[in-house]
Amino acid sequence: MKRIGDVLSTRGKSSSAEGNPEEGRREEAARNEPLPLSDASSLPSPAPESTDLTAGGIPQAGEDTGTCPHCGGLGYVSYDVPPGHPLFGRAVPCVCQAERQAAELRQRIRSAGPLRVLQDKRFETFLPDGLGLPPDQARSVRRAWERARAFAERPEGWLVLRGGTGCGKTHLAAAIAHRLLERGVPAFFINVPDLLDELRATFHPEAESSYEERFWELREAPVLILDDLGAQQSTPWAQEKLFQLLDWRYNARLPTVITTNLSLEAFEPRLRSRLQDPRLVEIVVILAPDFRRGGPSAGPDLNLLPLLREMTFETFRDRPELSPRERDNLREALRIARAYAEDPHGWLVLAGPYGSGKTHLAAAIANVVASRGIPALFVGVPDLLDWLRAAFHPRSDQPYDQRFDEVKLAPFLVLDDLGTESATPWAREKLYQLLNYRYLASAPTVITTATPLEQLDARIAARLSDETRVTVITLDLPPYRTPLRRREFRRPAS
Repeated sequence: MKRIGDVLSTRGKSSSAEGNPEEGRREEAARNEPLPLSDASSLPSPAPESTDLTAGGIPQAGEDTGTCPHCGGLGYVSYDVPPGHPLFGRAVPCVCQAERQAAELRQRIRSAGPLRVLQDKRFETFLPDGLGLPPDQARSVRRAWERARAFAERPEGWLVLRGGTGCGKTHLAAAIAHRLLERGVPAFFINVPDLLDELRATFHPEAESSYEERFWELREAPVLILDDLGAQQSTPWAQEKLFQLLDWRYNARLPTVITTNLSLEAFEPRLRSRLQDPRLVEIVVILAPDFRRGGPSAGPDLNLLPLLREMTFETFRDRPELSPRERDNLREALRIARAYAEDPHGWLVLAGPYGSGKTHLAAAIANVVASRGIPALFVGVPDLLDWLRAAFHPRSDQPYDQRFDEVKLAPFLVLDDLGTESATPWAREKLYQLLNYRYLASAPTVITTATPLEQLDARIAARLSDETRVTVITLDLPPYRTPLRRREFRRPAS
């Protein structure tokens, strides 16, 4: 019995090469071809059909052939490849071991931490219409449920689920993983901060697996599901590892699911360009609030946008009483606001006196953005600070960090009346932290203020003065004059 790799098969080489030189070249190319990437529906075959195999213990004529004809029951084979080929001298699992190894892999994935604690997160337990949601939010939830089910049946391309905290993204991602595993497709589900922790742990001297082994396993996973992308600590090392992982899967077109509560503008440019490729990536936005809080009042309690639905560009009326210069100023402001609503990148600041139309234009922009399925948060700055302070109350239903993140990570944010807040050191610090994060992330933000920019906190004023990221519209207009309706007083009949 010969050991694996001791013999190189020469069946048919001379005849094909001598009788047909072109055929010989094709066979030589086939022998030098590396293994294909794994398919999403099965583990990779250990040998292409055109590649000759050698194995120790191959049954001879007249012997019992109940064992595998390729490996003779050893479970491993070697490839007939020339020296220098990546597979030369290496033993690889035989085709007879593929199903067993696939079953073991699926069981290992099921028993892993993330999916073990998400056993109940399945399509059957998801509420596809939410609970008491407005029609637009209910439609977004159902569409996400339908797209997730379709991906689980046919995992192709990338599916990105975007939405706020608790809107159901993780439930749908776990449901995809469970359905694929039931169908026999290995699907790796992992939370992104946990993934980075696992990679860091591989550098420990007593780690069970090396960094290369773990990273390769994730990179080549038939289906990879990354939960909460953007929640990780954004160190240069973390950004580089995530980009390497996703860039490989992007170039290899490997099925991938991503959940995030960030807008695309919040990702670093290299990764953002991958996520914006419509040929591979489908982005589904979930508008629903936090399911755990339930009902139509869920989500940030201070969002004023549902109360401002009548403030649209169509209802923004002209003002014939203005001078020609003032009317030109108003029309230019309206033009810039419309353009920003169609392509909301960077910041837009609407400055001017009270009653000049700043809030109406900001609400009109937010209503356009929300109509396209992007969660839009419209808050008054004084109300925002009161809402954050309330998190410190012993009976608060949310910790401060969670409330702050809901605003900080909002895909689209309108801050109305900046400068009217109580100018305490705490308030100035919280506003700077909020705006500095969104400035660095280039997150779409609209700000209205009646306070001259130079009178704001110096750090915030510096951000608002950056012409490369911020557009400032000054509405140099008198306040709107809304005539009061006279009501006739009638003496009641005696």
